[in-house]
Amino acid sequence: MKNFFLFLFLSFCGIVSAQYVDRSFFKAGFHGSIVVGDASDISNIGVGLDLYQHWGVSRRIDVGLTSSVLYFFGLDSTIDIGPEPITIRGEDTIYLPAAALFRFYPSRTINLGGDVGYAFGLNDFTEDGFYYRPTLSINLSDASALNFSYTGINTDNSTWSTITVGAVFLFSN
Repeated sequence: MKNFFLFLFLSFCGIVSAQYVDRSFFKAGFHGSIVVGDASDISNIGVGLDLYQHWGVSRRIDVGLTSSVLYFFGLDSTIDIGPEPITIRGEDTIYLPAAALFRFYPSRTINLGGDVGYAFGLNDFTEDGFYYRPTLSINLSDASALNFSYTGINTDNSTWSTITVGAVFLFSN
């Protein structure tokens, strides 16, 4: 019986080590966003820069860390009081998310996953909040991909939501 458990243990270790893939890589990219939901009263478009560090834990799964700079352009508003309308410049909104990432590769060209973490508001009026970003990525080549994602930042008072399309580029370590 002891030999049987030893055999099972060694078999399990062999299977686990056979699944491990010694790969890590860095990605960087940019994206454009359309603001939806509550925040569409404040902004309608945004841009961002993304940084990713991946570590392969198996042939089909990566984990890692990510950070971004999310910049949203404020909407101007016009007030009609008096003889001339007054235009008020909308404030731009900036977030700096820091998150953990998970990616699953069902095929060589597609990966699904998400980022979960915390977004720091870099403006005086911008609230920090819980950050999440489900992602679909389609490889264009061995070194580039097209990303589609939904970004949500839940604050105490609202949810900042965007639909995002971007490009990322791979830099092997």
